[in-house]
Amino acid sequence: MHPIHTLGSQERIKSRKLIDRLFSGGKSQSLAAYPLRVVYMEELAAEGTPQVQIMVSVSKRHFKRAVKRNRVKRQIRESYRLRKQLLLDSLQQHPEKALCLGFIWLADRLYTTSEVEDRMTNLLNRLAETL
Repeated sequence: MHPIHTLGSQERIKSRKLIDRLFSGGKSQSLAAYPLRVVYMEELAAEGTPQVQIMVSVSKRHFKRAVKRNRVKRQIRESYRLRKQLLLDSLQQHPEKALCLGFIWLADRLYTTSEVEDRMTNLLNRLAETL
């Protein structure tokens, strides 16, 4: 397996403080490609951390059963893992920048994996253009 197509624990947002900063407004912005929305925040890159960190959120309001929520989260993580190079290529020009991304599911129904991947590609391309 090529090391680019991985999604290690270092690339996930785990800090409650960072999550609060991401969603408290202020410096964060968002883009949507229904049924996905991404909230992102630019920061200065710290040594030893990856340039892009992500988190995935699927509300219990949309899917009461955890099985469906977990399926959607798996689809989002997998489609990001396969397409994150689109974003990393544009960030190579700015090594001082770091991104925090929060993917939020907006729909009340399940989508096929190919549809989720199309929306993810759309979001990452648009995000890469704004950087």
